[in-house]
Amino acid sequence: MAGGAQLTVTDLRRAARHPVDYRVIGEHRLHGDMMLHVVNISANGFMIHGELGMGRGERITIRLPAVGRIEAFMIWNNGDRAGFQFERILRLDDFMAMIDALQPNPKLRAAR
Repeated sequence: MAGGAQLTVTDLRRAARHPVDYRVIGEHRLHGDMMLHVVNISANGFMIHGELGMGRGERITIRLPAVGRIEAFMIWNNGDRAGFQFERILRLDDFMAMIDALQPNPKLRAAR
């Protein structure tokens, strides 16, 4: 039997990504607290820059503005970057409030 997360949301890598520069503490069940550097985010997940001692399918919990605590699963890892999928798709109003908090420069925000 294959290990790792059994994700119900299909691969939505075409979702609009918003560039961010956000440092957040991630909580991992084995590694404890880990500092993460989020470089882009969408309603489905996020990408980090920096090495992690995690494998595909492992879970991490982070706290985001307007969203609060949310769990995410590692989908891919290529050494210095990794992609995570949220356990659920974020509601539009929470997502837009989060983007406003994470991207204070309106020129970087996507057209609404």
